[in-house]
Amino acid sequence: MRRTRTAALASAAMFTALMAILSQVQLSIGPVPFNLAVLGAYLAGLLLPVPYAAGALAAYILLGGFGAPVFAGFSGGPAVLFGPTGGYIFGYLFLAVLTALGARGGQRPARTGVWMALGLAACYVPGTAWFMAVTPYSLAESLALCVTPFVIPDAAKGVLAYHFSKALSARLAKARG
Repeated sequence: MRRTRTAALASAAMFTALMAILSQVQLSIGPVPFNLAVLGAYLAGLLLPVPYAAGALAAYILLGGFGAPVFAGFSGGPAVLFGPTGGYIFGYLFLAVLTALGARGGQRPARTGVWMALGLAACYVPGTAWFMAVTPYSLAESLALCVTPFVIPDAAKGVLAYHFSKALSARLAKARG
């Protein structure tokens, strides 16, 4: 049991690091950068049990909150968490947890996909609400800037993460014998 817990904690730490790396793969298209952090949150949810997925994303948020340059553009600190994109950063935690809930127990792909979509919505809602709270943009403007351009790419990241997690899980099961 102890070895399993240690392995799960090490995996969570690796996903914290993966989030920091994927956040740097970015394209600035407006006030919210397009990056691969959503892919990392999906992967954490698909490959880790719920508490470890939550822990990995909470560690990522805390590291960035304390100033480690783990957020997009090698940024960090409270100013980022409480700035226009902070709600989306916190939303990654919801995305990972809801994805993990959908993936537990080898759920059917359609059911997992529904949970992943709910997770993405749970990322967008607080992100957009916070963006509106700290900027002068209306709901329509905020959706046009922060959600509409991201929906299809983020859904594609979810599909990619799902297939990657299935392939990785199959390879690990084969390696274990």
